[in-house]
Amino acid sequence: MVQQLVMTPQLQQAIKLLQLSHLEMADVLREEMEQNPILEERSDGADERDAGEIVEGESTGHESTDATVLSSDVSPHEQTEIATDISSTLISDAAPDATPEPSSQEVERDIDWESYLDSYSYSLPATAGAAPSDDLPPFEANLTKATSLHDHLRWQVQMGDFSADEARIAGLLIEEINDDGYLDKDAAQTTARELDVDVDEVEVVITRLQSFDPAGVAARNLRECLLIQVKHLSQESQLVVDIIDTHLHNVERRNFQAIAKDLKTTVGEVSEAVRIISQLEPRPGRPYSDKEPQYITPDIYVHKVGNEYAIVLNEDGLPKLRVSNYYRKALQGAGGETKSYIQEKLRSAVWLIRSIHMRQRTIYRVMESILKFQREFFDAGVAHLKPLILKDVAEDVGMHESTISRVTTNKYVHTPQGIYELKYFFNSSISRFGGEDIASESVRDHIKRLISEENPASPWSDQQIVEMLKRHDIDIARRTVAKYREMLRIPPSSKRKLLF
Repeated sequence: MVQQLVMTPQLQQAIKLLQLSHLEMADVLREEMEQNPILEERSDGADERDAGEIVEGESTGHESTDATVLSSDVSPHEQTEIATDISSTLISDAAPDATPEPSSQEVERDIDWESYLDSYSYSLPATAGAAPSDDLPPFEANLTKATSLHDHLRWQVQMGDFSADEARIAGLLIEEINDDGYLDKDAAQTTARELDVDVDEVEVVITRLQSFDPAGVAARNLRECLLIQVKHLSQESQLVVDIIDTHLHNVERRNFQAIAKDLKTTVGEVSEAVRIISQLEPRPGRPYSDKEPQYITPDIYVHKVGNEYAIVLNEDGLPKLRVSNYYRKALQGAGGETKSYIQEKLRSAVWLIRSIHMRQRTIYRVMESILKFQREFFDAGVAHLKPLILKDVAEDVGMHESTISRVTTNKYVHTPQGIYELKYFFNSSISRFGGEDIASESVRDHIKRLISEENPASPWSDQQIVEMLKRHDIDIARRTVAKYREMLRIPPSSKRKLLF
C-alpha cells in the first residue's frame, strides 16, 4: 500500500492561475479562448443572463459566467460561503481529497446543456467585415521601431569615407560593440585574425569609430571612454585628462586630497575637474537601448472612502468569458465523438471560469486581511508598517501559507500611499527598547530619511546612524545598518561626501 499526492489537472490549473500577475492572466485567458472554441468574450453591451451564462456548481445553477466579476461589495456572509468552495482546492496543497473535479455523471446531472441553451435565441457572432476608411493611412505606416546603436553606427559608416576593406572591418567591429557602447579589449586582435588583416588596420578603423556619435562609443574601457568624451569638449582641461588617466580610483573614493597632492594643485581645482567628469556618460550606448520599460499594472485598487477602505480588483484587459451560443445547435444535433468533444470542451470551460472566480475571491480575501493588519500603513505611510508574516494572514483567512505566497507573488496594489507589491507588506520585526516591535521596512525607510537629511560635506557613518536610531528606541547593530544601506543602494559615508 502506497499513499501519494495526486493533483488533478483542474487543481493544477487553479494553482497556476493563482500565481499569475494581471498581465500574465490576460495573456493566458486569450490563449485559452484560442484553444477552446466553446469560450468567447462577452461584449460590453451583452446581457449578463444571455447564452454565455453557465453554472459554477451552486445549487441554483444560475450564476454569472463573468470570469472577472468581483467587486468591493462582497459581503462577509458571501465570503464565508466562498471560503468553503476555495478551501477544497487552496487551503492545503497536500490534502489528498482536495480535488474539485466532478465526475461525468455529476456534470451531466448538474448541467443540462441542450435544454439550457435551447431557451435562448440563436445568433451568429458578429464579424469584422467593415471596410477601412480611405482616409486612414495603411497599417504598415503605423509601425515604428526605435533606432538601435548598431543601426546608428552602420548608418554613419555608410555616410563616411570608408574604403571597401575598411567598411568590412567596421561592420564586424560594430557587431562586437555591446549595448553599453564598449568593445572587448581583444576586439582588434580577434577581428584581424578573423578577416586575415593586419592589427594596425583594425586599430585605424577603431579610431575612426571612436569619433562617431555617441561620444565615447567603441572604447575598450571606462578610462578610454571618458578620455574620448573629454576630447569632444570645446575646452579640454589637462587636469581633467590627468585625473581620468591616473586617478579614477581616487575619484571613486572621493579622495581629492590625494589627487591634489599628486598633481600639485588645489582641492578646489580638483573638485571642479571632478564635477566636469561627473557630467560625462559612462555608458554611451544607453540612449540607444532597445530594452522596453516594464510597466506595472496593479492587480488591486484600495480606495479610501470616508474612514473606510474599499477593495476593487482590476478587471481592465481581462476578457469576460462565456460559453458560446454558436454551439447550441451543434450540441443538440451532435452525437458520438462530436458530442463527446463538445462536452469535454464545456467541462474545460466550466473549470476555467470556476478557477478564475476562485482566484479573484482568494486575492480579495488576502488583500482584505493585509488591510486589516496594516491599517496604520494605509492611513499614515511606511513609518507605520507593522511586522507581518505569511502565517498571520494564512491563519486569518483559513488558507495554507503556500497559497498566500502564491497570491502575493508578482501582484501589485494601488494604495493612497503609492503602488506596492503585496510581498512588501510582509516584514520581519526589529526589537525596540520600549513598546512593540517595528517592521524592518520601516527601519530601512528611517535610515533613508536620515541619510537624505544629512550634511553632504559631513555624512553620517553607519555607527552614527545606529546611535540616532537608538534615540528612537530602535535596537539595531551597525552591520545591520550597513546591510540595509546596501539594500537601498546607498554608498558608504566616504563615497557620499561632497566637497563642491
